[in-house]
Amino acid sequence: TLLYRSGGGGRRPACCDFIMSDFAEFVPPPECPVFEPSWEDFSDPLGFINKIRPIAERTGICKIRPPEDWTPPFACDVRNFRFTPRVQRLNELEALTRVKLNFLDQIAKFWELQGSRLRFPHVERKILDLYQLSKIVSSEGGFETVCKEKRWSKVASRMGFPPGKGMGSLLRSHFERILYPYELFQSGATLTVKDRERDSLSDGTQNKDCPLPERRSRRLKSEVGDEVITGDCFYIFISFILISHGDLQKIISIFTLLFFIDLYMCLMCGRGDEEDRLLLCDGCDDSYHTFCLIPPLQDVPKGDWRCPKCVAEECSKPREAFGFEQAVREYTLQSFGEMADHFKSDYFNMPVHMVPTELVEKEFWRLVSSIEEDVIVEYGADISSKEGGSGFPVRDGKRRLLGDEEEYANSGWNLNNMPVLEQSVLTHINVDISGMKVPWLYVGMCFSSFCWHIEDHWSYSINFLHWGEPKTWYGVPAHAAEQLESVMKKLAPELFDSQPDLLHQLVTIMNPNILMEHGVPVFRTNQCAGEFVVTFPRAYHSGFNQGYNFAEAVNFCTADWLPMGRQCVAHYRRLHRYCVFSHEELLCKMAADPESLDVELAAAVFREMGEMMEEETRLRQAVQEMGVLSSEQEVFELVPDDERQCQKCKTTCFLSALTCPCSPERLVCLHHAKELCDCPLGNKCLRYRYDLEEFPSMLYGVKSRAQSYDTWAKRVTEALAADHKNKKDLIELKVLLEDAEDRKYPENSLFRRLREMVKEAETCSSVAQVLLSRKQRHSSRTRNKLTVQELKVFVEQLFKLPCVIGQARQVKELLENVEDFHERAQVALADELPDSSKLQALLDLGGGLDVELPELPRLKQELQQARWLDEVRVTLAEPHRVTLELMKRLIDSGVGLAPHHAVEKAMAELQEILTVSERWEDKARACLQARPRHSMVTLESIMIEARNIPAYLPNVLALREALHKAKEWSAKVDAIQCGSNYAYLEQLESLLVRGRSIPVRLDPLPQVESQVASARAWRERTARTFLKKNSTYTLLQVLSPRVDIGIYGNSKSKRKRVKELFEKERGLDLEGLSDLDKSYEDACDPAIVVAAFKSKEQKEVEDIHSLRAANLAKMAMSDRIEEVKFCLCRKTASGFMLQCELCKDWFHGACVPNSKEAKFLCPLCQRSRRPRLETILSLLVSLQKLPVRLPEGEALQCLTERAMGWQVGSCGKSTQLKRKLERAEHQLLMAAVSGVGDMMRSPKSSKDQKRSLLDPLGKPKKKKLNPDKNRELKQLAKRLAKEEKERKRKDKAVVKAEAVREGLEKRKEKKILDIPSKYDWSGAEDSNDENAVCASKNCMRPCKDKVDWVQCDGGCDEWFHQVCVGVTCEMAENEDYICIDCTRKSPSAKILLSCLRRREMSFFPALSLSSLLSWEPIVDEDLLL
Repeated sequence: TLLYRSGGGGRRPACCDFIMSDFAEFVPPPECPVFEPSWEDFSDPLGFINKIRPIAERTGICKIRPPEDWTPPFACDVRNFRFTPRVQRLNELEALTRVKLNFLDQIAKFWELQGSRLRFPHVERKILDLYQLSKIVSSEGGFETVCKEKRWSKVASRMGFPPGKGMGSLLRSHFERILYPYELFQSGATLTVKDRERDSLSDGTQNKDCPLPERRSRRLKSEVGDEVITGDCFYIFISFILISHGDLQKIISIFTLLFFIDLYMCLMCGRGDEEDRLLLCDGCDDSYHTFCLIPPLQDVPKGDWRCPKCVAEECSKPREAFGFEQAVREYTLQSFGEMADHFKSDYFNMPVHMVPTELVEKEFWRLVSSIEEDVIVEYGADISSKEGGSGFPVRDGKRRLLGDEEEYANSGWNLNNMPVLEQSVLTHINVDISGMKVPWLYVGMCFSSFCWHIEDHWSYSINFLHWGEPKTWYGVPAHAAEQLESVMKKLAPELFDSQPDLLHQLVTIMNPNILMEHGVPVFRTNQCAGEFVVTFPRAYHSGFNQGYNFAEAVNFCTADWLPMGRQCVAHYRRLHRYCVFSHEELLCKMAADPESLDVELAAAVFREMGEMMEEETRLRQAVQEMGVLSSEQEVFELVPDDERQCQKCKTTCFLSALTCPCSPERLVCLHHAKELCDCPLGNKCLRYRYDLEEFPSMLYGVKSRAQSYDTWAKRVTEALAADHKNKKDLIELKVLLEDAEDRKYPENSLFRRLREMVKEAETCSSVAQVLLSRKQRHSSRTRNKLTVQELKVFVEQLFKLPCVIGQARQVKELLENVEDFHERAQVALADELPDSSKLQALLDLGGGLDVELPELPRLKQELQQARWLDEVRVTLAEPHRVTLELMKRLIDSGVGLAPHHAVEKAMAELQEILTVSERWEDKARACLQARPRHSMVTLESIMIEARNIPAYLPNVLALREALHKAKEWSAKVDAIQCGSNYAYLEQLESLLVRGRSIPVRLDPLPQVESQVASARAWRERTARTFLKKNSTYTLLQVLSPRVDIGIYGNSKSKRKRVKELFEKERGLDLEGLSDLDKSYEDACDPAIVVAAFKSKEQKEVEDIHSLRAANLAKMAMSDRIEEVKFCLCRKTASGFMLQCELCKDWFHGACVPNSKEAKFLCPLCQRSRRPRLETILSLLVSLQKLPVRLPEGEALQCLTERAMGWQVGSCGKSTQLKRKLERAEHQLLMAAVSGVGDMMRSPKSSKDQKRSLLDPLGKPKKKKLNPDKNRELKQLAKRLAKEEKERKRKDKAVVKAEAVREGLEKRKEKKILDIPSKYDWSGAEDSNDENAVCASKNCMRPCKDKVDWVQCDGGCDEWFHQVCVGVTCEMAENEDYICIDCTRKSPSAKILLSCLRRREMSFFPALSLSSLLSWEPIVDEDLLL
């Protein structure tokens, strides 16, 4: 586990719930410069770095992005690469945080030694910063001063706590309890008092007359065990001794011996009393009273306790130097990557690639500054590439290079090659210095960091990130290095006191914001994969990794580094730090082989050698003046480095050293000649590498190398300044350039000018060769030709070159030919009427010259104009092809042509046609999209005007088509309106759909929409009246004669069989009569409709009679009753069963819904609701108003006529009932014709009026109702609706009252099939309940053997004793009975209708339709009024 958190542990759940520290949020420093070299610059690595050095060294670090195509392959052996990383505890890296942690460790150790476990107090819900509290109190004058002057509130304010709440007192109590004893201990106050008292106590113990204490210590150790002997045990032990020894003298001597051996006294006060407060040190066994200690202890510590002397000894022990520990686990790249990615994703609770770099940066600096959170990571740092293998391809002979690995293995940016490049100083060091000449590898994870440091010998460093997540860098320029060191020493002096060379240990970082606050310039950058970061000499740098990555780094030194290297050795000498290599040896080695040096490097070596020789001469003279007489030459490079290091400053000696015979293995540099030993200087020996007389010869060689450049520069200057007669050949200039490159002369302005001249001459020579040989046609298609002016300039350039070019004369002749073509072209272009053949010939001639001629574009323009004019003439000759797009394309192509009078005329003509066409197109589009739409007359006039436009216009054609469709639609509507019969709804709906899609204003369209809407509303109203909820039947099926008689089974199979029956009867289906595709006259033929209904009625009657006979025949099969199928489920008889009054079949009580009607009808017979007469009357009246034919309306009219005919025939037996029916028919006719005229004035007979209403075959009159009659019908409808609503409300009240009344349940007459035993049909007879309750208020409660009952026909359907209401059996049989309540609350029409309905249900239970059974055909005059 790599993440630990103090105060609770566990991993951070998400990046959004970070615990905010006391430190301000991290502010990123400014960015360092980023360089993107070209391929030319990139080819010389050290040259490019030297080029950017003036800019980059201002920030200390810089970033270099290689060209995009430079992507070196990763050459490490991933499978065999293994390493052991370092363990980094983040909050111990930061200097200030480490100081705090060290302080807290000392405090905790101090209290732990005294037997107390330190618990850090919490103030304002966070841990109190004891270090900050100690520093603030100390800056305010100390504990006593702060208490005396009452500055604790100021202390609390400086620590950031809010005023009030007794914060000062709380801080004082914590300071006094925890820090004040430690500060007293640190000041030495406790030790001073102890030593004084201890001395006096030791003197007192030697005095025999010293009074003995009266009590013994509480913490005394037994000689036998570790148990503590209290005072009482001690006295018991003495008594035991007195009893066991009889000799008094012996007893006294033993007592005296025991007393002085076991007695413990306080070393502070010298007394042994208060033994319960006497403490025994667990380290030295000294005794102290708790109240004698400074400061005194309130209680006896529970743990082991140490006296002040032991505490001082423990705390004075030096701390171990801080450093990184090695991890216990060895990783491969894969295992380390899995661990690193898991750590980061778990820490931030998101995928690693989605964590922003800014978030990681802020969180890193928050963690390193927090003492509360302890996060541990691992870093695979300083892994030698000799062991693990470099990330770059190398020529080590271990494996064969493949593909482009050869190129990258030789690249100067390969970190294995950069330290040993020719311009690098390190190439003159023979040994492989790990980390400097041999690259180191770095495998990082999130938060793994490298601390503030500078490179060894203040050299350059370069880091390349092979792959992985970014690496964040911070850099400080060299001029601020000492400032950074002073700031860190000032802010964390405790660390530098114990480790003066702390910054060289690479274990300490400090927040860049803190450094910037103290004036240290800090810069940053994020190094991504494939990028270099270069650090400059003495530039402090640090950073951390954003996540799992792999980097490689190495050092290098250039000529400008030599002065910095010499200063670094002097700095190391002052710090007594070991050198990695000898700077003096490096200079001498380079001076020994001056020809191998770069000129600039030779010049720098010459300067450094001069200063080194002066200093060496001065030191040797000083040693000789001190008295050293003997000297001996020694080849120091043959001596191992660790054997020639100065014993004082640890510098590696090379030019000279001082030794003494007393210790031959020791030596010192001449700067510390007095530090070798105490022997006389005359005994010491000066050992030197070179004699002072050898230095001038070394300097001469370097100087000659540097001065050879002057001779070369003189020759080059003369060659470049030669006149026309003395010009040198190009080959001579190339020789001078090659000489400079071989001798590695500096690339100054003269070098670059010579190179440019040679390059220019070679380029001119190649261009001239191409022009003369015409190879450009084959060698390069994309090469631009020379213009005439460029050709002239090129000729002038050829003759101005500082060297001779052989093709110059031939190029001049080419220029003369081009000028001749120019003259001929000007003559051709000046012609009034240009000749196309002549122009084409000139174009061919100009194309043969390998020069860009200015006349060629003009010739091509005139050719394009002629071709365009021809295209325009051909296009306008065929108007049907002239589209808007074609005209626009011609105009667009003509716009690009050069000005010409013919082109302008043709453009004007095209533009005029286009403008007119677009205007009419827009006008036609507006007509098509107009709201409201235009009339046909308007569109007709528009079409006449647009007829003569010579162009193809799609919108005008579409408008013409729409006008044609509108005319056809209007003709169809007129045909329907002028026909003898109304159209069916389907015909109008089809016309409506077609009319709405026509973008023309159709005057009959609103009327058609109104008619269709009215017809649909009537059909929906009729459907709500007749159809049950969730009915499977359509309205037309309900109103038409039944075709599914005798069909049983589930709903799915039943629907399938019904569908098949309807398909067989399709010729009689009314739904198909309104198809527009059929003959209109045939669809409106009354004979077809009548024949269809009559045939279906006849078939329905036949089918129902057959079904009734079949169902009644089942009763005769009592011996085989178990084989007979009943009910909807088509199962045998069982349990409670009901018989349908219409089909006479029996149904299980569980299979059919409970019915409240007196007569039971099965679900197959009762397919619809049973509307009241008022509703049917309203529907018939509304149907007569509709100028639309509906199959459902015709079905309702036929059904009504059928019902009326049946009633008239059935009522012939009763004269009184017949008169009532005639009266009802008469009044129904009045309601139907009330919208056409007054019924009383009509010359037609009652029979004719009835026919006009009920006969669906006649055409309804197309007359509008006058306002008075219309208003009368509306009032009638409102009155009927109001009475219906009132009736329903009273019915609900009656039902509620009946529920309250106990025992009042009416018994309805039903035929019940109850089988008490197998095949027992005795219970099938009707039975009356003699114990039913009479609804009369003055019931006489008759008790005869047979009680006669009568039911109210006024609407309440209550049952009464005939005796209680005064009705005889004859009256109950022949007349309708209306109870008193129904007489009071209902008009006479409703009473009459209710009575008739009851008689119909009693007399005629076998009608074909349930709607016919429930229809109310009789109406009273009061109802219409």
